[in-house]
Amino acid sequence: MLKKITSTIGQVGEAALGVVGIRVGTEEPPHTSRRLTDAVEIRRYEPRIAAQTTVDADEEEARQEGFRRLARYIFGGNRGKQKVAMTAPVSQSPKGSQKIAMTAPVSSTPGSDGWVVRFFMPSKWTMDTLPKPDDDRVTLTSVPAETVAVLRFSGGRGRDDVEPQLAALTAALRAHDIEMLGEPMTWFYDPPWTLAPLRRNEVVVVVPEGS
Repeated sequence: MLKKITSTIGQVGEAALGVVGIRVGTEEPPHTSRRLTDAVEIRRYEPRIAAQTTVDADEEEARQEGFRRLARYIFGGNRGKQKVAMTAPVSQSPKGSQKIAMTAPVSSTPGSDGWVVRFFMPSKWTMDTLPKPDDDRVTLTSVPAETVAVLRFSGGRGRDDVEPQLAALTAALRAHDIEMLGEPMTWFYDPPWTLAPLRRNEVVVVVPEGS
């Protein structure tokens, strides 16, 4: 009982810190990075694993429903009834816009055939050791190594908030003659209750290796 109470207090404390953009113990996928400009960063991610689900809805509804499905999986909605630590980011992208591949942002890009929402799995897990989802709409996928260009911003997550950031990222890459591979995405690192000015959001696009 004491252990359960302590765990609950810890969860409440972490949620409270999340309001002001403080992420406690949230793993992010390991990567290397370099600055392209003051605003744009080039990152190299190694292979990783993601739990993903496809939602046929508009962007905001898909993000919310996808988050619920994946949260249920990591909180024990799996055949082993095991809990899997939350990571950042959460990724959202249009169905079919990326090669099958994907720990802290959420990624978002527009699509007409539904949206793929992904949680990156903590690095200690493998495809063999991760518990199998008990929801057929949730699957596990291996994400290959990739190089991405990233522009970080705070504030809202709606299309009107994201579009100017995508335009700035696109302009910076064009200025440096760097090709964009596939559709841009948006990654979100904070829960919905984080104050907008303190959120960490990123617009992201895959670029050629060695960019």
